[in-house]
Amino acid sequence: MKIAPVRLSPVFIPRIWGSRDLQPLFAAPPGDAGPVGEVWLTGDQCQFASGPLAGRSLGETWPALPEEWTGRRVRGTPRIPLLVKFLFPEDKLSVQVHPGDDYAREHEAAAGGVGKTEMWYVVSSREGAELRIGLEPGVTRESFCQAIADGTVERCLRPFAVRAGDAFFIPAGTVHTIGPGMVLCEVQEHSDLTYRVFDYGRLQADGQPRPLHIRQSLEVMNFGDQAGGRTEPLRVERGPLLETYLAACPHFVVERWEFSQSIAGATSPDRFELLIVVAGRGRIEWGSETIPYGPAEVWLIPAALGGYQIVPESETSLLRTYVPDLREFTKMLAGQQIEKAAWSRLVHPRLVER
Repeated sequence: MKIAPVRLSPVFIPRIWGSRDLQPLFAAPPGDAGPVGEVWLTGDQCQFASGPLAGRSLGETWPALPEEWTGRRVRGTPRIPLLVKFLFPEDKLSVQVHPGDDYAREHEAAAGGVGKTEMWYVVSSREGAELRIGLEPGVTRESFCQAIADGTVERCLRPFAVRAGDAFFIPAGTVHTIGPGMVLCEVQEHSDLTYRVFDYGRLQADGQPRPLHIRQSLEVMNFGDQAGGRTEPLRVERGPLLETYLAACPHFVVERWEFSQSIAGATSPDRFELLIVVAGRGRIEWGSETIPYGPAEVWLIPAALGGYQIVPESETSLLRTYVPDLREFTKMLAGQQIEKAAWSRLVHPRLVER
């Protein structure tokens, strides 16, 4: 099968807290699906929109993809390990928490048995937009349970003002919520396990409240030191490329690439890569072939592709994400003469499993 960069088509997911305005990424929601909250870019139902697999879904195709596509490190996984989304909140999300891998394997095997650690990149935001991540100092399990009963749970969470270009890291077990007035790109483990703690009394289309999962939430919530929050990016200039490391953990590394001139990329036999175009247009070139790219697109770059060029027609900003070997990653950062204290704040020690 011919090795080539391939684009994946998005899937638009209605949510009670979603928006009908999907700017600056999409012109409008498709059809009359109602408010769109999430646009999945690497979900099982996303189809290959280009290349030798065009028209086939990612879910049906991934388990059979050869090592030349997936890379050695994740070959044989039942689904692509990275789920990438755009989020369009126009109302508050529920106060929620996600389980870690161990809990998910034991209690959520029917749902895939995979936990959910995630990060958010702020594509755009309005003045006053706010996230809440982790617990305020002094909040205990007992005081949190009382806040559930009182309907004051949101006050227990740490607020963060947001602006375009910010990045936030949310390890499994960190309670959080997202407010209206922003567009986020989310990179996460491929899991949709969410435990709702509080939902502001909202009703579903059938008039019933959305289910809460208070028992499970309390079982997985971290009531100790809070590891999530705004990240401390590291910036490295490589000629015409400004490369910014936004987040790193055993599940993913996320970088932002910004450039207005042609840049070179290269894959590793160990892993595939995803390129998520936030802004800009141009073309991807490899060998004697070329294909155009544009905003809000995600491109799967096969592990065996090797070298490629990205040639912008306008200033481009994209996110690059992949499943890392953290030891190799930290060694690479150290080789760039980045101070150890700086990259140790980026590679979250609480999530280093090996």
